[in-house]
Amino acid sequence: MPGTDGPASESVSLDLLPSHLLLPRARRVALASVLLGVVLGLVTWLFVPASVAIALGVIVGLPPAVGAFVVTRRHLRLDGTVLTASGSVRSRSVELRHLAGVELLVRVARVSQVILRINDGDHRLVSVPLALYADGGGRELDVLALRRLADAMDAAELAPAAALSSVLVEQLRAEARGAALEERPLYRAIELARKAGRVPQTTLTDHEVASLVE
Repeated sequence: MPGTDGPASESVSLDLLPSHLLLPRARRVALASVLLGVVLGLVTWLFVPASVAIALGVIVGLPPAVGAFVVTRRHLRLDGTVLTASGSVRSRSVELRHLAGVELLVRVARVSQVILRINDGDHRLVSVPLALYADGGGRELDVLALRRLADAMDAAELAPAAALSSVLVEQLRAEARGAALEERPLYRAIELARKAGRVPQTTLTDHEVASLVE
């Protein structure tokens, strides 16, 4: 548990949705986008020069197809207290012991999200999706990832980070015992924002974060 022997040093994935779950959808989106581009190019070919039709088909079909696969290349990893967000082109790392800011962001929609947003004060922001909820169910960061993230947040030199570490620890305990959604702090964050009418997106105050574990 947090605060015992310090954060573990081995690397752990913080991907809420692993790439193997995203890949089938990415393939469907890419195929649909390419087909749309081809169809649009063929139709416009009847009225405009071939070069214009081809350019239009590429502009419409290619970006969504590429974007769908770029999403599957985004990964979050935690090595001790260093959080790294990597993508297809570049990566950025944040040392959690020296945070400048941390907040809990809530998005309320058909699929609601709870996101940990971290700022190292050096123009580097990293967002860590913690949970997704929809229709009485959802997906939450797994127990190992939660425990390592709670450890790292507890090591931070920032009071709000310690409060969020407590929220993660309580979420960890709730997940471990298979508690109902209403007993889980991250789901309560969604309900808090919804009842307050702060939709579709809000950032919880320090007081509201503390209330999640009361």
